[in-house]
Amino acid sequence: MLKSLFNWKVLLNLVVAIGVFVGLVWLTFRWLEYHTNHGQEIPVPNIVNKSVQEAIKILDDSGLDYEVDSAAYNPKYRPFQVLKVFPSPGSRVKNGRTIILKVNPRTWARVEVPDVINKYSGLAFQRLEQVGLKVGDTIFEPSIQKDAVLRILFNGTAVKPKTKLPRFSVVDVVIGSGPLRNITIPNVVGLTVKEARAVIARSMFEVGLVEHEDGSKDESDIIYYQDPAAGDVRDQGMQMDLWASKRTPAELRAKIEELNSIYRMKVDTGLPPIQYQEMPAYQEQTNDVPPPPAATSKKENSTAPAETQKANAQKPAGKTTTSSVNEQSKPKTQTSNTSVNNTTNKPAGTTQKTAEKQKAKKIVVE
Repeated sequence: MLKSLFNWKVLLNLVVAIGVFVGLVWLTFRWLEYHTNHGQEIPVPNIVNKSVQEAIKILDDSGLDYEVDSAAYNPKYRPFQVLKVFPSPGSRVKNGRTIILKVNPRTWARVEVPDVINKYSGLAFQRLEQVGLKVGDTIFEPSIQKDAVLRILFNGTAVKPKTKLPRFSVVDVVIGSGPLRNITIPNVVGLTVKEARAVIARSMFEVGLVEHEDGSKDESDIIYYQDPAAGDVRDQGMQMDLWASKRTPAELRAKIEELNSIYRMKVDTGLPPIQYQEMPAYQEQTNDVPPPPAATSKKENSTAPAETQKANAQKPAGKTTTSSVNEQSKPKTQTSNTSVNNTTNKPAGTTQKTAEKQKAKKIVVE
């Protein structure tokens, strides 16, 4: 067996096989060098801070491919300015290598307008700020939806929800300020249903029940009756019921009278008008107790003779007359007589009661 291995024919075949293998390996590496341009590397040019158009032209001239990727917008740099390059400038790469460019976009990324229509204004403002939109002017408009967002305006034009706007754009918000009061009801009798809807909408009312005489829903039917009546005063957003027919209101007078008996309240003018009288203002009672008349009269009677005596004492004796003395003495004697008679006729118990009553009445309030 060993003799067979060292046979010259076997050794020759082995050498040939090794030579073929080495030749194939060498040819493979040579082909790879030729195909991959081994040893032929190109430095990445410095295109940072250049515009994207200039950077693309330089890469094309260098035989390098490129891929543009927009980064987050930075207002410190110019729009479409190259911010970063990968691989970094100065690196050596093969011919045809793809270079990635990070470019500053023209403006902020666009965001969608959130659906905040008919939502509370406080919640709507918070939602707009969360997506990156700024609220500018707040415009109030009469509406039955008080404090609700009615429209969103961008540059004076209403935008719908999910419309894309640049980030940090300023939008104006229209908010309802509540319904208007005491609006005159328009007259839509004689108009078509379509025309009546437009008039009612302009007057800030709502269309309620629309009853067609023939049961159809033809918008060309003529309005022959409305409720509330034209000229009445209602608040904004109230509903107006309409009755329509293909006939004119003059041909439906009987039907109109029937509806008047139902929807129009008759006022009896034969009753007298109601008269209103003003009540006097309430006056607080004072606690001041006036002095009793008996005590004051007795006090005056007791002081009167003393004053007359002083006056008589000051006058000379010759000028005093009998008439004045008699006039002054009469009331004194009468009062004394009456008091004596009263005291003599009444028993002792009654005199004590009267004395107590007189003492109780002698109240002097200063």
